[in-house]
Amino acid sequence: MPAAGCQTEPMDQVPPAARRGAVVWAVVGVLSLAGAWLGPPSAALGALHQDWPPFVLVAGLLLVGLAADEDRLFAWLGGHVAGVSTSGWRVYVVSASLVVVVTALLNLDTAVVFMTPMMIHVARRRGVEGGAWLYGPVLLANAGSLWLPGSNLTNLIVVGPLHLTGAQFFARLGGPALAASAVTVALLASRVRRSGGAGRPAAEPVALRVGAGTLAVVAATTTMLVMPDPALPVLALGVAAVGWRVLRGRDRASRVLRALEPVSLFGLFGAAVLLGSIGRDWSGLARLVAHLSGPATVAVAAVATVLVNNLPAASMLAAHLPAHPLAALVGLNLGPNLAPTGSLAWLLWLRAARGAGGAPSLRVALRWGWPIAVATLVVATLWLEVAGLR
Repeated sequence: MPAAGCQTEPMDQVPPAARRGAVVWAVVGVLSLAGAWLGPPSAALGALHQDWPPFVLVAGLLLVGLAADEDRLFAWLGGHVAGVSTSGWRVYVVSASLVVVVTALLNLDTAVVFMTPMMIHVARRRGVEGGAWLYGPVLLANAGSLWLPGSNLTNLIVVGPLHLTGAQFFARLGGPALAASAVTVALLASRVRRSGGAGRPAAEPVALRVGAGTLAVVAATTTMLVMPDPALPVLALGVAAVGWRVLRGRDRASRVLRALEPVSLFGLFGAAVLLGSIGRDWSGLARLVAHLSGPATVAVAAVATVLVNNLPAASMLAAHLPAHPLAALVGLNLGPNLAPTGSLAWLLWLRAARGAGGAPSLRVALRWGWPIAVATLVVATLWLEVAGLR
């Protein structure tokens, strides 16, 4: 007999559009994984080895974030940030800077999962909704993913053959990372200031309930800082955190599955493996990039992220080390802000925002993202060219 809280909702309570979407994602995943094995098995195995850790990691982070939100961790943190100033745009600068710091020290997926709810709660505490508070987290996370090797998996894929330490990586890309992050924060904060939606902190503080979710956030953060391969441990933490709530009747298994959407993650994973295996078997694009200038490499990499997502694009471009690997990273990391197809972080942001009660629109996100992407691509590319970095 199922434990209390573990009942699954009848299928007629699941929206038809959601059921159709799940079928589409399942078909995409199965066909993509089957297609990956039509080529050399070594290419498919290499793509599988490369792609499973980030997908397992983000699944674990989604579960941890879900449990933490039930502890009101993000509402509590947002309440404290909301009260740092009476000025709305100054509060936004502090909030946005926190997103960049989390991105740099952990990774962009962690920042999107954990910080999107915080930003939404900060906005609510100040009596405002949407705008830069809603769309800023994913734009800031993408823009802030150039700081350290672990800030984005693409960094490890592209510059792995160079065997750079974190300090060496920062010495080369710290300048472009600072420029891209600063420009993004400034552009978003200026829109907050112009909107006049400063708001003011709510009078009632939000109480933190320290439970499994809060403890899981601390444990997951520590795990990602000290372990080179944290995917499985973080997944275990997420399963334990939500499992504890479900077993105690404080949550429903069906709600957890809706928040995780495992079928869509499976579909994306299959597509990434297929494109990654193609990139290993066909190196024409990588050979092309080997003969491009730095700015041209940035442009090609940025367009590739929009077309096939930045992880498969990184795999394809890094089949042979590009002539300008740092330029390739600038395009791969900042290009995703051109369109929501650019990185997995967009899907994670969409789920995190909806889970926190936001109403995100990909059409509106596109209007917010592309001007920031163009501005950051330009300033980061200019920094590389002026500094003579490759």
